[in-house]
Amino acid sequence: MQGGNIVTKDEEKAEVLNAFFASVFNSKTSSSPGTQPRELEDRDGEQNEAPKIQGEMVSNLLHHLDTHKSMGLDGTHPRVLRELAEVLTKPLSIIYQQSWLTGEVPVDWRLANVMPIHRKGWKEDLGNYGPVSLTSVPGKVMEQIILSAITQYIQDNLVIRPSQHGFMKGRSCLTDLISFYDKVTHLLSG
Repeated sequence: MQGGNIVTKDEEKAEVLNAFFASVFNSKTSSSPGTQPRELEDRDGEQNEAPKIQGEMVSNLLHHLDTHKSMGLDGTHPRVLRELAEVLTKPLSIIYQQSWLTGEVPVDWRLANVMPIHRKGWKEDLGNYGPVSLTSVPGKVMEQIILSAITQYIQDNLVIRPSQHGFMKGRSCLTDLISFYDKVTHLLSG
C-alpha cells in the first residue's frame, strides 16, 4: 500500500519496499569508509596490530561452505569456491589481509541483492517485512574471519567479564540464569 493506494505491479512494489527500507536507515549510523572508530585504538593512539590472516583458516572456511546457499550479485556460487578451495586459498588470503590492513572492501563484495521477507501480520503493511541481503560469498567468508579475530581479541584481553553471558560462544540466557541460581543458593545455604 502506498498512501492508501494498493500497489499491484511488481516494479511498483519494489519501489515502495525500497523507499520504506531506505527510510528506516539514517546517515548517523554509517561511518566513512577507511576510518577506524576511536574505540579500536590503543590508549597511546596507536592502532592495534592487525592479525595475520592464515591460509589454513581460509581453506577451512572454504571447505565448509554450504553449497545449498544462494550466491550474491557477483555470481560466485558457494559450490565453486568449495571445489576450488585449494586454488583460491592463497589469493583470497592476500585479499583478506589487504582488506584488513587498508580498511577497504572490494566493491563487488559490498553490493547486495535485498529481498523483502514477510515476518508477521498483514502482507499489506510494509512494517511487517524485513530486508534480507544476499551478499557475496567471499565477502561472507571475510566477515567470518573478522568475527573470529574480534572474538579472539575480546577473549585474550578480557574485554568482557566472565559474568557476561550474552554474545559469548557457549553462553546464553540459560547459563546466566544457572549461574545466578547457583550464587543465590550458595548465599542462602551459607
